[in-house]
Amino acid sequence: QVQLVESGGGLVQAGGSLRLSCAASGRTFSSYAMGWFRQAPGKEREFIAAITWSDNTEHADSVKGRFTISRDNAKNTVYLQMNRLKPEDTAVYYCAARRFSTIATMRSAYYYWGQGTQVTVSS
Repeated sequence: QVQLVESGGGLVQAGGSLRLSCAASGRTFSSYAMGWFRQAPGKEREFIAAITWSDNTEHADSVKGRFTISRDNAKNTVYLQMNRLKPEDTAVYYCAARRFSTIATMRSAYYYWGQGTQVTVSS
């Protein structure tokens, strides 16, 4: 069993930065691939980034070059550094964990989910 708790969301002006954190419980955290998704009002939940235990990463085209996913296995924590934020980045951001070690971009590939943290970018 894995429990995920996100933090770090908030209100920021366009062009600003935020770092989201996802604290995970569970002794097998380091073996799971982890991901970040987001969901804006009226839209589907979309893939943002994912990372394996060995730090292989993948980022969605919409955030590539602006967002960076990372993890600290010693702290059981995954991060999402978000730079040059845009109003269209406004959404609830969710941390998720697979039960496998490989990267996946589909929502259905993730088994555990956090409660989400709100990110609002003002213009």
